[in-house]
Amino acid sequence: MNTTGLLIAIGIAISPGIKAQKVDSIYVHLYTDSLKKGTYNYINIDGRLQNGRYIPLDTTLLVFSSSHGKFTGNTLWIEPDTKEEKVAIEVMLKNNPAVKKAFTLFIKKKEDGPLLQEADIRQHKQTGNRKN
Repeated sequence: MNTTGLLIAIGIAISPGIKAQKVDSIYVHLYTDSLKKGTYNYINIDGRLQNGRYIPLDTTLLVFSSSHGKFTGNTLWIEPDTKEEKVAIEVMLKNNPAVKKAFTLFIKKKEDGPLLQEADIRQHKQTGNRKN
């Protein structure tokens, strides 16, 4: 038997003892407390492996659904003119639909104000956040 054949035989012999780690639970870790209209909102999902380690998950392992908006990967698009106040979201493992999370996120009502200009930031720093 040549070296290549020997390595293949060894690999086949030990492979039944090697198990891929499976995700046993999923967790939602959001970067914000509300969804913004007219933008893609990233929904961060981590999976807990059987050995206790955590890994980020995406649509290769997950199925996303929502009551409003449209998912592209892990991001949820909320139309800029929506009148909805909240969105119900459900995330589940493709290979084990019993492992899932359902949660509700509110849609931000108040628009963001204009960004500060560089001069405004400098003045803010100089005055030490004092009101004029």
